Amino acid sequence: MGLLSNRVERSEIRPGDHIYTWRAVYAYSHHGIYVGGSKVVHFTRKKEAEGSDSSNSTSSLLLEPSSECPTFPDCGFQLPDSGVVLTCLDCFLRNGSLYCFEYGVPSAVFLAKLRGGTCTIAQSDPSEVVVHRAMYLLQNGFGNYDIFENNCEDFALYCKTGLLPVEEPGIGTSGQASSAIGVPLAALLSTPLKLFAAGPLGMATVTAGMYCAGRYITDIGVRKDVARIEVENLSAHLGRRLIEDEGSVNVRSEKPKTLLPMKRKRER
Repeated sequence: MGLLSNRVERSEIRPGDHIYTWRAVYAYSHHGIYVGGSKVVHFTRKKEAEGSDSSNSTSSLLLEPSSECPTFPDCGFQLPDSGVVLTCLDCFLRNGSLYCFEYGVPSAVFLAKLRGGTCTIAQSDPSEVVVHRAMYLLQNGFGNYDIFENNCEDFALYCKTGLLPVEEPGIGTSGQASSAIGVPLAALLSTPLKLFAAGPLGMATVTAGMYCAGRYITDIGVRKDVARIEVENLSAHLGRRLIEDEGSVNVRSEKPKTLLPMKRKRER
């Protein structure tokens, strides 16, 4: 257990473990569920979306390599119109190091971590339940990929806990997504407080405190806007949220009609 993340050896992981690897020189991490047999189920963008969003540099970084695996014939198995994919451990890691996400950590340990997306206060479900969820979602999908609301870490967290946000979407359960938002937000919100801080050390302390507090209140083990949803009912839940999202977009896009004043008939 380190301040940055929890590096492990391949011999240490077991089916049902939430694993991840750092990409782009620790810029972000990619998460998945180890299901045994050197296989990992993880979440990425749908196949048909790979060539349609070339203008988004962040999106292109998150896409998985398209080359075929010489070791496992079924590596890269992915149903049409689904972002959930089965790959071998080597293709998942892409020559990166292996890390294991920690569950049920004490609040003090959680706050001591320098990066989000490495641990949670929430408890994990039994490994057989976790593997069942991952394999079920491989056959049924996990909705549309979104960096902030529904990414690979959100997928792995759901497989481990069965928890999902049930209120209005805004940010998912991903720790690295909340950290990405929390760093500039902490600096912004702590600006008035910096006037009362003594020197650079005081400024850094206030900003770090705001950042840690933001990470804590957005953790899936603390949030009140999450609920346990059975994996068999997940498609209905995701479909309902999609309909609600589309409805809100349509409402915002509707322009109010301007009524022309009626002309009074002239009295003869």
